[in-house]
Amino acid sequence: MLLAALFVVLFSLVFCLLVAGLLHLLPRVGGEAWSRWLSEAPGLDVAVFALTVLPQLVGLAAGVARDAGFLGTILLILAAVVGQGLALFAWMRLHELAHKEAMRGPRLKRSMNRAVGPVANGFAVWWTALAVPVFAIVRLAEIVVYPPLVKIIHLPAYDTKGYINVSRQKHEHLVGADRIWCLYCDWMTGVWSLGTEILRNIESFWCPLRYGNAAKCENCVQEFPDIDGGWAPADSGMAGAVAAAEKHYPGPPDENGKPFNSWFGHPKRQALAQLTVGGAEVAGLEDAAATPRGGGGA
Repeated sequence: MLLAALFVVLFSLVFCLLVAGLLHLLPRVGGEAWSRWLSEAPGLDVAVFALTVLPQLVGLAAGVARDAGFLGTILLILAAVVGQGLALFAWMRLHELAHKEAMRGPRLKRSMNRAVGPVANGFAVWWTALAVPVFAIVRLAEIVVYPPLVKIIHLPAYDTKGYINVSRQKHEHLVGADRIWCLYCDWMTGVWSLGTEILRNIESFWCPLRYGNAAKCENCVQEFPDIDGGWAPADSGMAGAVAAAEKHYPGPPDENGKPFNSWFGHPKRQALAQLTVGGAEVAGLEDAAATPRGGGGA
């Protein structure tokens, strides 16, 4: 078991460093197109999967292959995580050594160390890595669960590239720890914002009824504007919820004649609703069809 664990650690360490090295190398050897593809969905999904999930799947596979049992398999998965952590630490150090001039300039890490102390800042930033599987699962749901709803009940489709992308690597002086954690935030914010936009559609479609807790309504209204923009009052019961649903669905027909069943305040839905009976185009309809910016979640 010890040899298997060491193998998984070593595989995870070397594999992650090789992937990181490839990402650095591509734009320098004529692979700018591939580099751009890997910086946004779906290429970014592939890169994130390779760096965050694949090593742990190798640990899982090693546990199953060796018939290591439940605890043994968990140990091998944790060995993969150890390898990933070592790879991340090694990459940060190597990146900092390769950018000594930037290291002498202003750094977010240095500023945050002064603000809360280096021990607290270091522990806290590594602690946030525990949330990576959560964001990965949310992204998987966006890829697997939501698209069938677009086809089946005509919820709006989204250009995920506008959400799932990273660009902070283009800042030359963002190096080492600063760069990796800024890229993490870059990715997770897009994942969460797209998830919020999707949940707006789902909430308004299946249960347009305000929450019975006033504090929850107040706290959630920024991310779910329909709370104050069409959901039935909490005390209106099923009759109110049904009335709200029937008022807003099916949504106005889109350019293909299919109902646009988005959340009520979606910019494109509002533009479609303004079309005249004769079908005259509304100015700005194409702009409204772009990634929505309503509320605070997108």
